[in-house]
Order: sequence, then structure tokens, then C-alpha cells
Amino acid sequence: MVVVNLKKYRRLLVVMIIVMIVGAAASSTNWFLKIIYPIHYKSLVEKYANEYDLDPLLVAAIIRTESKFNEKAKSSKEAKGLMQIAPITGEWAANELEINDYTEDMLYIPEINIRIGCWYIDRLKGEFDGRLQLILAAYNGGSGNVNKWLNNPEYSQDGVTLKEIPFWETRAYVDKVLKSFKIYSILYR
Repeated sequence: MVVVNLKKYRRLLVVMIIVMIVGAAASSTNWFLKIIYPIHYKSLVEKYANEYDLDPLLVAAIIRTESKFNEKAKSSKEAKGLMQIAPITGEWAANELEINDYTEDMLYIPEINIRIGCWYIDRLKGEFDGRLQLILAAYNGGSGNVNKWLNNPEYSQDGVTLKEIPFWETRAYVDKVLKSFKIYSILYR
């Protein structure tokens, strides 16, 4: 008889723990989403986003999309680091930012990578008058391509906005970053 009561209490205890866990999770799913949408290197992201007047959550969304916060990430096209900086962009930025003794391997250093990435986004922001879709398309597909698309009536009716991005990879990239940016904005504002 005592054994039966202990089994009942054990089941009741397990049920109560499950209810508490589910209740906590239901009342705040943010903790789970913040695991999926983290902001690693937060101080560096904020430092360089602020320096270049960018939204730090946009920078986090770009890093998440580009490398999932893997500082050692390298693409098949040789882009490197957190923000997947192309070697030619890294060299250009290093000259403009006067980074002494620059080497391509420095793109794996989070501070340098985020600094260059934010600098580049700022350049694109100026080139495309702050239009986020164009900035992101240029970050992924190149500003030369975006300018070609804007001058092609098949992709842009007004020369200012794109009705379609012809590169599927760039189109998917822009969608991913915008989705992540929206989620980051909900979670961290």
C-alpha cells in the first residue's frame, strides 16, 4: 500500500515539474528563440554599428545569416569570418581604414571583421540611399550587379527599387536577413 502511494506521488511530482517547465516556456519563449538567434560579440557589434550609424540588430542578423557567428567561417568564394568579407573588400577596407600590416588572415579576427563589415555596409548605405533591400542585395551580390538591375526595366521599373532580384542566392539571402532582422528586433528591443 505504501509503494502505491509513493508511485502516485512520484507521478504527481513528475507531472508538476513538466507543467512548471511548460508554463515557464509558454510564458517566455524568448529564452529559446535567443538560443537560435543569439548576439555573440555583442560589444563589438554595438561598437561598430554605432560608429557607422547602423542598427546593431541588423548587423547581428547579417552575421547570423553569413556565418552563424562562426569567426572561422570561409565560403567557397573565399569570403572569410563572421561577416564573410571577400578578400578584395578586406584589402580595400584595410587601406581606407588604415589597418596597419593588414593580411587576409586578419579577416578571421572578430573585431577587424565586424569593423570592416560595418564600414562596408555604411558605404553601401550611402551608395543606395539607405534602401535596405538594395544594401543587402549589394552586400551579397555586389553593388555593380545591383546597379545593373536598377537600370534594367525587367528588374526595376523606376531605377530606384527592385521588383525582382535575378540571382536566386541573393534573393534568398535578402529574405533571410530581413527575417532574422525582424526576429532580432522582436527579441532584443
